[in-house]
Amino acid sequence: MVTLRINGRDVEVPDPQMPLLWAIRDVARLKGTKYGCGIAQCGACTVHVDGKAVRACITPVNDALGKAVTTIEGLSPEGDHPLQRAWCNQNVPQCGYCQAGQIMQAAELLTKKPKPTDADIDAAMAGNICRCGTYQRIRAAIHEAAGDQGGQ
Repeated sequence: MVTLRINGRDVEVPDPQMPLLWAIRDVARLKGTKYGCGIAQCGACTVHVDGKAVRACITPVNDALGKAVTTIEGLSPEGDHPLQRAWCNQNVPQCGYCQAGQIMQAAELLTKKPKPTDADIDAAMAGNICRCGTYQRIRAAIHEAAGDQGGQ
């Protein structure tokens, strides 16, 4: 057993080699982070480890020990993060499956570049796939959230 810190709470995980995704979904019972491809190509499983966006499907729990893991549920417990508000305002989701990963990737981008250009957004979000093709709305929501953050 190892202890993993997810969204500010300690979670006992039986196997340190378990993919972080399964520790989040099956052990911690947080269902916002999704399984997509299992090979880190789609971004549906994106979470933050010490503020850095990682693909939870290929990241072993061992790599996150002693670090803060943040899932979509932990980004803003009330669901009022600027990105979450912008996602609603811009009607981004269609099926919604990829959106938690999209938001977590965008959150890292806004931490690094509070006022991103279209090119910055396209580069940062390139590894996150949306089968519904809502890329223009995703970009608009990121721009909206960047304005909403007041330069944070």
